[in-house]
Amino acid sequence: MTETTPLWIPSEASIASANVTRFLREAVQPLGGRASHVADSFALYDWSVEEPARFWPALWRFSGVVADERPGAEPWDAVLEHGERMAPPDPELGPRWFRGARLNFAENLLRRRDDAEALVLWTERGPGRRLTFGELARDVAAFAGFLRRAGVEPGDRVAGFVANIPEAVVAMLAAASLGALWSSCSPDFGAAGVLDRFGQIAPKVLVTADGYLYAGKRIDCLQRVREFLPSLPSVQRVVVVPHLPDDQAPPDPASVATAVTWRDALDGGRADPLDFVRLPFDHPLYIMYSSGTTGLPKCMVHGAGGTLLQHLKEHFLHADLSAGDRIFYFTTCGWMMWNWLVSALAVGATVVLYDGAPMLRDRPIMWDIVSRERLTVFGTSAKWLALAEKEGVVPRDEHDLSALRTILSTGSPLAPAGFDFVYERVKRDVCLSSISGGTDIISCFALGDRTRPVYRGEIQTRGYGMKVEVFDDEGRPRRGRAGELVCTAPFPSMPIGFWNDPDGDKYRSAYFDFYPNAWRHGDWAELTEHDGMIIHGRSDATLNPGGVRIGTAEIYRQVEQLPEIVESLVIGQEVEQGDVRIVLFVRLRPGVPLDDALRDRIRRVIRQGASPHHVPKRIIQVADIPRTISGKITELAVRDVVHGREPKNVDALANPEALLLFRDLEELKERG
Repeated sequence: MTETTPLWIPSEASIASANVTRFLREAVQPLGGRASHVADSFALYDWSVEEPARFWPALWRFSGVVADERPGAEPWDAVLEHGERMAPPDPELGPRWFRGARLNFAENLLRRRDDAEALVLWTERGPGRRLTFGELARDVAAFAGFLRRAGVEPGDRVAGFVANIPEAVVAMLAAASLGALWSSCSPDFGAAGVLDRFGQIAPKVLVTADGYLYAGKRIDCLQRVREFLPSLPSVQRVVVVPHLPDDQAPPDPASVATAVTWRDALDGGRADPLDFVRLPFDHPLYIMYSSGTTGLPKCMVHGAGGTLLQHLKEHFLHADLSAGDRIFYFTTCGWMMWNWLVSALAVGATVVLYDGAPMLRDRPIMWDIVSRERLTVFGTSAKWLALAEKEGVVPRDEHDLSALRTILSTGSPLAPAGFDFVYERVKRDVCLSSISGGTDIISCFALGDRTRPVYRGEIQTRGYGMKVEVFDDEGRPRRGRAGELVCTAPFPSMPIGFWNDPDGDKYRSAYFDFYPNAWRHGDWAELTEHDGMIIHGRSDATLNPGGVRIGTAEIYRQVEQLPEIVESLVIGQEVEQGDVRIVLFVRLRPGVPLDDALRDRIRRVIRQGASPHHVPKRIIQVADIPRTISGKITELAVRDVVHGREPKNVDALANPEALLLFRDLEELKERG
């Protein structure tokens, strides 16, 4: 059931000054024809998916993409070719955007070269290094010079096993400036997890930090580098960034073969000017990885032009970001939100980075960052907001949030209680934008818009230019009822392919096997009467008790309202005659027992807030819940353990030991 009263309504002044409004006035309406009548964001969405060959060039011009120019002509030969074929039998016949255009991703992110802050680093110890746009460009030029001397050429891979620090951004931009591919994973991966990823792509250069602090604990990265490096014979040079504080006994970079320090790498390239290799629009830029919880991670290759254009759209039009704004997202270098965040440099915004634990015992570090850095856009996960609500914090009373204009949330569906927390305890006049997409598209299918109201529990809009629909099992569109989230027309940030998949078989089977010629994303979703969207959970983790299909997020929304419950995980346990029963695992506040009274309250809340079909047959207390390194709970791995199957690729988990808590539980051996 959707809400009827908005939690937040943009003022007329806010709408008038929004980038969407300026885009309509300056880039869309002057096109004439139907575009001249596009008067608001609702009409803009409809026009953008009906006339993509006009929308995307309008965005290109509005955002000032830097590319090879042709006097008297557009920078491209064709906007979209083969637009009717989302899943062709031959990758060469698939949709192709902006054929003939040549650009460089790094050049577009480094347009600004002045003394304003480009990157700001925070750690658990507080604010740290700051780089201006001019200094950032200088360091990118120097590291690109080092890479060039190391033999890196267009198409080579540069890998980062690195914390979320400015040097990671510099290394990525330097690689991109040469036309090399950047691929990174979080430094909390074990050696096997790193090899599952980098072992597939054979990088030529590896960038790593010497270590980092997490929740006050010293983590030595070089120990793991020494462990996995012998199995990566493609790596010719290792660059070690000194990141651990001096009082934490940083390891010696010389302990790693072929290693050079970050400072020596920069010094070796200082003589080189900042230069950019302009390449075709779909030249590969990033290699991203699936979570790897169901097998070897998929290696998704994203193109430079599609990534750039999609991120510019989301920063300009959906996040309403402009030069001078300050944006933060809590992320690691192993999550696509890092790539998304860094692209804000192309808008001219200051990017604030954080390396450390999101919650510290002695202080509210994230709210400190919001306040002291005067953030205009603050991004975090739905889980972090839920935990902050459970902690009872009231940021509006304890921090100066006057600059904060937008809060972004992703990683999992944001429950209605999360919306309540933001508007009751954080800030009344703020646009809370839940967003949803994935590594597969390195962007979003559904996001925010500062010109639209915010409704409790809803994502405000589908992404401009993204023909997102909800299908039933027969492939028929539906509204007001949950179904499969699909995209039925091409968009620029579709992967250009999977690594080592020349025939495109893995790529097609990942997204196009279920519905002919439509991208099936794997989310169980619903379009609302406000033209917003509700994500009910992953469709591969939906429950089917008694033949009724249920999204897991529908249960989480109800359960995690209870103050005793810190977090929960729900699965369907297979029982006799092909049926499943719902099993709910809960992690409770310290000292709180799971007694019959609490079980009854949980069932009552679920029955009243969702339906009798959603009520679990078993409710079990656990001390921990397994999650991926990017912070997402892993229902599929728990489901495997409960059914006596070995979960795949436990190296993708941040706390694989938690799976032991779900093995051979007596409560699950009982019938009924």
